[in-house]
Amino acid sequence: MDTCRVKGLTMHHKNETSYEYILDCHDISKSFGGTKALKGVQFRLKKGQVHALIGENGAGKSTLMNIICGLLQPNSGSIKFEGRPYSVSSPVDAINAGIAMIHQELNPQPYLSIAENIFLNREDTFKRSGLLDKRETNRKTQEVLDKFDIRLNPKTHMEHLTIAQMQMIEIVKAVSTNARLVLMDEPTSSLDSEESKRLFRTIRELQGKGVTVVYISHRMDEIFEICDSYSVFRDGMFIDSGNIADITKDEVISLMVGRDVESVFPKTECTIGDVVLKADKLTGTGFKDISFEVRAGEILGIAGLVGSGRSETMRAVFGLDQLKSGRLILDGEEIFINKPRDAIDNGIAMINEDRKEYGLCLFRSIRENISLPGLKTMHKGLFVQRAKERKDCNEISSSLRIKMAGINSEAFSLSGGNQQKVVVAKWLLNKPKVLILDEPTRGVDVGAKAEIHELMGTFAAEGMAILMVSSELPEVMGMSDRILIYHEGSLNGEVSREDILSGKEDQESILRKEFGRR
Repeated sequence: MDTCRVKGLTMHHKNETSYEYILDCHDISKSFGGTKALKGVQFRLKKGQVHALIGENGAGKSTLMNIICGLLQPNSGSIKFEGRPYSVSSPVDAINAGIAMIHQELNPQPYLSIAENIFLNREDTFKRSGLLDKRETNRKTQEVLDKFDIRLNPKTHMEHLTIAQMQMIEIVKAVSTNARLVLMDEPTSSLDSEESKRLFRTIRELQGKGVTVVYISHRMDEIFEICDSYSVFRDGMFIDSGNIADITKDEVISLMVGRDVESVFPKTECTIGDVVLKADKLTGTGFKDISFEVRAGEILGIAGLVGSGRSETMRAVFGLDQLKSGRLILDGEEIFINKPRDAIDNGIAMINEDRKEYGLCLFRSIRENISLPGLKTMHKGLFVQRAKERKDCNEISSSLRIKMAGINSEAFSLSGGNQQKVVVAKWLLNKPKVLILDEPTRGVDVGAKAEIHELMGTFAAEGMAILMVSSELPEVMGMSDRILIYHEGSLNGEVSREDILSGKEDQESILRKEFGRR
C-alpha cells in the first residue's frame, strides 16, 4: 500500500480500487468540552445516490459534515473515501480529494467579486506567467452562472447580493469544483420555489454523472422529492438508515425526535380583536402602495417569491430601511419609525431572516442575547435583576428546547438552528404588541418548528398581532388567518383561512398569484 501527502491531505492508495461505499465513516466521535456532539457514529453512502441526512438541530449532522470536509477533526473513529483511508486537515484538502461542501451558514468574502469568491483558493487554474488572468476567471464564471440561469455579472462584489443570491453562488462554487461527493447543508434555506427547482435539476444532473450528494434539510417535502436514501441522527447518535421509498414522513419525524409529532402546524384558534397595526400606501425600496391591517390575535401570512418586496416592506416597518411615503398607524394613532429603536419603543419586534447580521451578538452569552430587548423590564434601580433574568431566559430556552452547554455559553458556540431559536426567544420573551417574523423557522428542525408555531399561537391567543413572512407555502397556509401575496413589489391577492380549508384556494393557486396571475 502506497501513501502520499498533498498539502496536509493524507491518502493511502491501495492496489485495488473496488469498494461498496463511496464514503464509510466508522465509529466517529467528537466532543466540544463536556458536550458530546457525536457518539460512535456509523455513516455510509453508496455511489451516485442523493442521500438525506436527517435530524433535529444539535443531532450531529453538521458536525459530521464538518469533519468530512476538513473543518473539524474527530476525537476517534476512521473514514474511508472511495475505498481508501481518508484524512484531511482543511476544506482545500477535501476539495483536492474530491469532496465539496455547501454550508448552511454563508461566509462569503464581501469585498471580492462573484468570480473571485467562486474560484477562491483555486486561482492557480487561471494564472499566466505567475499572474492571475482575471478575464479568463470572469469568462469561466459566466459559463457557470449561465448553466444555473443566474443573471449576475461575475465582477459584482458579494456585498451587493441578497442572501438568496449568495446562497446560489455558494452552490455554484461547490459544483464548479467537479467534486465526486457534494455535501449540502440546508441549501434551499434562502431560496424561493423556482430557485429550489433549479437546484434540484442540478442535483439530478450531478447524479447522472455519478456524483454522490449528501442532502441535509428540515423540509420533508424536499427530502422525499429529491433523495433516494436516508440516515437519521438523534442526540449525536446514528439511529436508522434505508431507502426513502420504504418510509413515511411521520415515521421519519418519529425517528428524529424520539416521539410522535402530531402536527407541524398546530394552529391555535384565537379570537380576532381590533386592528393593532395599519399600513397605508407604504412605498419604499422594492415595494409600492402597500396597504394592510393586522389585528390582535391574528397571524397575517406574507407570501411571495424572494425579491417580491415582502421582506423589504417588513424591514421598513421595523425601521431597518426608510419609507419613501405612506403612514403607519398603531392602536389608532400614527407613529413615525426611522430606526429599529423607534419600532421597539412602540411595541414592534422583528425576527430577521439573517440572524448573524441582525439577530445576534455572537460573542455575547445566550442569556445576554435573550434578555437584551427587555432589559428595561429587568432593572431595579440602576441594576439588572440577575435572578429574574436567569429565570426568564432559562424558561424560554427550555420551552424552545435550545441545545446548549449553559445559559452563559456564547451564542457563536450554538448550531445554526439553535442560534435561530435564541433570536426567537429574545423577542417572544419581550411580548411585543406586533411581532414580525421573517422566515422564523429557516434552518430549524421539524420538532423545534412545531414548538415555535405553538408559541406563535400562544402569543396570538394573548392578543399579539403577528406578521409572518415565509418562503414555505405549507407554513404560510398552515399558520395564517389571512395571507397577503406579493408580486414584483405590489400586492397581488389576499387569501383567507376559510378559503384554504374549503378548498377554494390551495398551494398551486397561491403560487400562481406569486407569479403575477390572478
